[in-house]
Amino acid sequence: MGAFDEELRRQLEQARQELAAARTAGDDDGVQAYVGRVAGLLRLAALHGIQVPHEVDEEGEG
Repeated sequence: MGAFDEELRRQLEQARQELAAARTAGDDDGVQAYVGRVAGLLRLAALHGIQVPHEVDEEGEG
């Protein structure tokens, strides 16, 4: 696993944690922002051929 791969995975995990915290806090703007961040990181991973486990609902920005 290369440095880019590791960093992408680290950022994805952090974004997922922030998303969960925003949901718990009822922060709708934060939820929207982190949903987009997670989706963007998943697209970046796919673009570079990096397979990361994810739920289908994480792929969209909705």
